[in-house]
Amino acid sequence: MKFSNISLIAATALCGLLAAGCTEDSPITNPPVNHEPIVIERGTFARGADVSWVTELESQGYTFCNVDNEQKELMTLLRDDCGVNAIRLRVWVNPENDATVKGWCDVNDLVIKARRANSLGLRLMIDFHFSDTWADPGSQSIPAAWADMSLEEVKVAMTAHINDVLGRLKALDITPEWVQIGNETRTGMMWPLGGLSEGDNFTQMVNTGYDAVKAIFPDALVIVHCDSGDQIGLYTRLFGKLAGEGGKYDMIGMSLYPAVDTWERNVADCIANVRSLSAQYGKPVMLCEIGLDYREAETAKNMMSRLMTDGVAAGLQGIFWWEPEAPASRGYSKGCFDDNGCPTVALDPFKQY
Repeated sequence: MKFSNISLIAATALCGLLAAGCTEDSPITNPPVNHEPIVIERGTFARGADVSWVTELESQGYTFCNVDNEQKELMTLLRDDCGVNAIRLRVWVNPENDATVKGWCDVNDLVIKARRANSLGLRLMIDFHFSDTWADPGSQSIPAAWADMSLEEVKVAMTAHINDVLGRLKALDITPEWVQIGNETRTGMMWPLGGLSEGDNFTQMVNTGYDAVKAIFPDALVIVHCDSGDQIGLYTRLFGKLAGEGGKYDMIGMSLYPAVDTWERNVADCIANVRSLSAQYGKPVMLCEIGLDYREAETAKNMMSRLMTDGVAAGLQGIFWWEPEAPASRGYSKGCFDDNGCPTVALDPFKQY
């Protein structure tokens, strides 16, 4: 991925601090606003990308280009050159409390990126981690400001946080199509209070999130998200618990990160699970995260082609590549752009659908 000293990049860091009002006249990070009515096609198969790192990367000088080596704003590039029609964005509660994330992906940063996606006619998924930092099966840290709260107090704080984030989007006429309540929550969320072993606390948290989302965006699809989409047991445990405790959600979200040498089996198991979970719980399924080593671009293309063909047949609602633009220098190798900041062929199946 290219590193540039172009001065326009500094504007993005500033804009991340200025919530609603980024007016920097940059053709790359803030392309001119087209005042024509925004038409967003909803309800079709989602060909998505989580690009939550984009503003942070831009602030560090990273830029992106097409196959002709022409520099382009990332979301425009993904839409026009890669067939992407949807963007996923994470949001942390108070990320300034965590040195590893350095304040990025707070509500202000989210709004900047959501405005950009919406202006391009891209559909939007909001991923609430309900943490100040990364939430996944091995780490579901409750926000520091909520650590001493009771369950009822946390539910009030959850609602206020959702109201803040979604309320700002609504004020800007930005309507997310999907909203995740928690990220990869097979072990619960907001430990220890929301661990799966803590009675029905997790289910109450999910229901609190569901109600808060629906109060602002009644048509948004609420997702409960689990990792390892090829392992059915993780899903029956989580969604069986929700079913038994009156959990409210609209869609099952999956992550899948196949190994290069086992991707065919991983994908086949995942597709089988899509069919099984849809039948068992009566909910559609979305692949909210996927990734494969960027150095294996042809293998990644074959994997995506198989997922598109077999997934659609199984009723899969969409696929989101997790941080396709991420440079390997960040310690993450499962993006699908090359070292010059240009997309590989991994996303080509999106253009063929």
